[in-house]
Amino acid sequence: MPLPLRAPGGGRLSPRAADALVAGVVLLVVAVWTLVSAQYTSEPALRTALGWALILTGCGALYFRRRQPVAVAVVTLLACVVYYPLSAQDGPLMIAFALALYTTAAEGRFAAAVALAAVTLLAVGFGEIRQQPGHRQIDDTSLAMLAGWLISLVAVGRAQRTRIAYLHEVEQRALAAEREQEARARQSATEERLRIAREVHDVLGHSISLINVQSGAALHRLGKKPAPEAGLVTATEALEAVKATSKDALRELRATLGVLRRAGEATPTTPSSGLALLGDLAARARSAGLDVRTHTTGTPVPLPPPVDLAAYRIVQESLTNVTRHAGARTVSITLDWGAETVRLRIADDGGGAPEGRPPGSGIRGMAERARAFGGELTARNVDGGFLVDARLPLTPPAPPAAPVSPGTATESTTSTEPTASERDSR
Repeated sequence: MPLPLRAPGGGRLSPRAADALVAGVVLLVVAVWTLVSAQYTSEPALRTALGWALILTGCGALYFRRRQPVAVAVVTLLACVVYYPLSAQDGPLMIAFALALYTTAAEGRFAAAVALAAVTLLAVGFGEIRQQPGHRQIDDTSLAMLAGWLISLVAVGRAQRTRIAYLHEVEQRALAAEREQEARARQSATEERLRIAREVHDVLGHSISLINVQSGAALHRLGKKPAPEAGLVTATEALEAVKATSKDALRELRATLGVLRRAGEATPTTPSSGLALLGDLAARARSAGLDVRTHTTGTPVPLPPPVDLAAYRIVQESLTNVTRHAGARTVSITLDWGAETVRLRIADDGGGAPEGRPPGSGIRGMAERARAFGGELTARNVDGGFLVDARLPLTPPAPPAAPVSPGTATESTTSTEPTASERDSR
């Protein structure tokens, strides 16, 4: 289990460098403690030399604690077993065994860690029982504390092992989700390219073929050298047919390629959106936990496709805001059909919007959609929730006619540029 040690430059130390650092720090602590204790106790030089050899062995073994956790724990335990009865200085060599025991559990050797802790506790208890009365080094309270200390080391190591495994699993799931998302995005892009290719093929193939037939027929009739008046009529009819066909082709082509200008929009696989699909929209909101109730007053009438799409988008964005921000349980959608307008009211019983905060981009977008067709939209807090109130005309206003100069040809009044409503619908 790697410790989160970092190099002076800010990067993480390599595992072996971290192990060497930990072993060096433990050796330094034990050595300083032992040197201080040596000032108050004396023992033969041979015992002192053997004690320092055991200290070096126990602390040095920590360098291999992650590669051979069980072996290092056994070595440090044996070093402690020999060191404490032998040395009168009683340095804190037990720190090395404690760290080795913790590492054994953290590296997944839980059974070995439990066995080593049990052996340690039994050995210490048996050794103390054999002592004569009044000569015990550890009393019963200290034995209980030792047991708790050993259990804590194993439990903390096990918890750290579980945490590392959980974080690794979360990371792997995140990577898998990212790969899946990328794969879905590539698949969606491929499907969208195929759909657009089919649409472009159908539009251009049909239109260009029709233009070719119309032009060929006109040339065939003109090739018979008719009278000038008849030839002019034939040419005019052919040009008008070509113009109408090309205009329809351009409009369909703009509608097909318009999706390329809407980043992040899902591939359209269903019919055009409109209030006819309001039931499906409400059903999807209900699946998110909302109680969506729809009410209709008046007599519904067919709406122009741009207005129908705008109404649908307003309801859709309102339900999205309720789902994401309102914390509501119930949403009421009311469609009030009038003689000239249709009124949409989406009310929820959530917490409403924070007072004093400007409207978000979603509300601004809904208001712009309504204004684009000569309608209006308001969004405000009401008693017990939030209300979106929109009015849309049943017939969108005609775009202002471009001024025609006296010398301009009649074709300028039939420009193929999209109207405001067409641009909004795309």
